[in-house]
Amino acid sequence: MTLNSTQTPATHAAFTAYSQARIRHWDAVAREMDSWQSWGRFYARRLEQVYRFLISPGQRVLEVGCGQGDLLASLDAETAVGVDFSAEMITRAKSSHPDVTFVEADAHNLDLGEQTFDWIILSDLVNDLWDVAGVLEQVKPYCLPQTRLVLNYYSRVWELPLAAARLLHLAKPNLEQNWLTSRDLDNLLTLTGFESIRSWQEVLLPLPVPLLEPLSNQFLARLWPFKDLSLANFTIARPIPDPEQDGEKPRVSVVIPARNEAGNIPEIYRRIPEMGAGTELIFVEGHSKDDTYAAIEAVIAAGERDAVLLKQPGKGKADAVRAGYSRAQGDILMILDADLSVAPESLPGFVNAIVMGKGEFINGVRLVYPMEKQAMRFFNFIGNKAFSMVFSWLIGQQIKDTLCGTKVLWRRDYELIAANRAYFGDFDPFGDFDLILGAVKLNRKLIDFPVRYQARTYGETNIKRWRHGWLLLKMVGFAARRIKFV
Repeated sequence: MTLNSTQTPATHAAFTAYSQARIRHWDAVAREMDSWQSWGRFYARRLEQVYRFLISPGQRVLEVGCGQGDLLASLDAETAVGVDFSAEMITRAKSSHPDVTFVEADAHNLDLGEQTFDWIILSDLVNDLWDVAGVLEQVKPYCLPQTRLVLNYYSRVWELPLAAARLLHLAKPNLEQNWLTSRDLDNLLTLTGFESIRSWQEVLLPLPVPLLEPLSNQFLARLWPFKDLSLANFTIARPIPDPEQDGEKPRVSVVIPARNEAGNIPEIYRRIPEMGAGTELIFVEGHSKDDTYAAIEAVIAAGERDAVLLKQPGKGKADAVRAGYSRAQGDILMILDADLSVAPESLPGFVNAIVMGKGEFINGVRLVYPMEKQAMRFFNFIGNKAFSMVFSWLIGQQIKDTLCGTKVLWRRDYELIAANRAYFGDFDPFGDFDLILGAVKLNRKLIDFPVRYQARTYGETNIKRWRHGWLLLKMVGFAARRIKFV
């Protein structure tokens, strides 16, 4: 343990005694678990299901406080490293899971060399630590900007039930515990340079009761008031970005889907600012009935900007955006609708937000500032408000306007979203929810960026509000099953 200047020798001695007592305790528990039967195995099985949902295969994963390593070994990790201070636990972990690297060490004093990880797990650990903040500081050197820290910890609601279960030998014995609330943990994360992305509850029923167990743990645990009675609190956090440590400015690619927008093309080309280390314009023309394609050819031929023109291979905005992203060379990917309802001059603000680390998925919001008359029809406005409320609840992060066309993310994250697209299916005609849900599945930080929404001055909207609205309702139900009730 690294002592700071405020710690006294007595404090150090107290920590040593605390640590040694817990090592003896968990060594004894490890020996007993060889023949021990308890409800804990059903709880552990549910945790494995949750972590396999959170962590995609092929990641680099560190688990601190890994015990016998069963949770870590259940993940299809490219690199898996488990740390525990119990020699007996580590011995059993190495025997049971020879493909995983296990290290005997105290979480308060880690030395794992130059390794970094995509995910760091602290499962049922913070309740048992001497210094939670100290351990959070210990794992920080093994984080990259995209690393996610995930913690699960017992809810205080279960303090007495767990004590009774231990007396009846139905749960693992424990020494005196820290009983932290989600707010306590969020505060500790902030103090140690992390930012909480979302928190939720799991495991309402830690027993294998047919029908009732999946109903309780996959559905009721998501709903008030049942969720507040769950056994485990979960929190996902990320390192707070430090923009001053970043390297070169990123290049920016702006994808402009354009169908029947000939009259807007010259303004788009002229008004999009140069951003970052350079700005690439990618026009994707979508089988227009007017001369949009010729208009784009003309402005590119007459200008000196880095711009390309693609003919959309399929139909729908989602298809156009994907075609543009597949051609993009920039580090940051942006979308600008060709109807100019969002001013191109607002785009640098989006870039600044993502470069400064305010969020990893920057979502335009049209519902903050007053709109121009006729900018959004009444039922479209009601639909947007309704969808935003549903999706904020669904994804566990605030998102005020799901259907604003202007969205910004890192190309590296889009590539991961595209690779995992089959998980959700491919029936989003606009692409907004494909990107939002993909970013949520990656546990990226979403942030809203208000824009002024203006009425179009040329052409007509390509949105069929009733038909497309019905498709989006179907997608909400499908996504709920794939994101929320799992």
